[in-house]
Amino acid sequence: MRAILNQIRRHEDGSVMVEFALLGPILLTMFLGVLHFGIGMQNYNALRSVSGDVARYAVVNYQKNTRLTTSQLSDFANGLATRPPYGLIRSRFLATMQTAPTQRVAGATEYTLTLTYNIPSFLGIIGIDEIPITFTRPIFVVAPTAA
Repeated sequence: MRAILNQIRRHEDGSVMVEFALLGPILLTMFLGVLHFGIGMQNYNALRSVSGDVARYAVVNYQKNTRLTTSQLSDFANGLATRPPYGLIRSRFLATMQTAPTQRVAGATEYTLTLTYNIPSFLGIIGIDEIPITFTRPIFVVAPTAA
């Protein structure tokens, strides 16, 4: 009996499979975490770019004496974010535009653009659900002067 136990203890067939079964889920979770972080950074950069495009759109239209409402600018942001190159999911994206309560620059109208996006998660197996990210920026517009 003792000889059989010594033989089993020295037998190494299948040890790699057992080690992978112990470490594989940890390595897979770490890989998915890095991938999730990368997707989050891409989505955050998309929010920043969308806010820049909305600010440019607001300023150009204001200079053309086309005064857009905050809801029109929010609708523009919602439409822009879901199209290429940004490709954000419409049901996870929210754009709100508000007139700032106090004006920091004399002669300019200040708006506050807030973009929120819920990053979809594929790490639900370890308890990480969707992660909300928010980007806020001020937009200053000035009426054109008559020449």
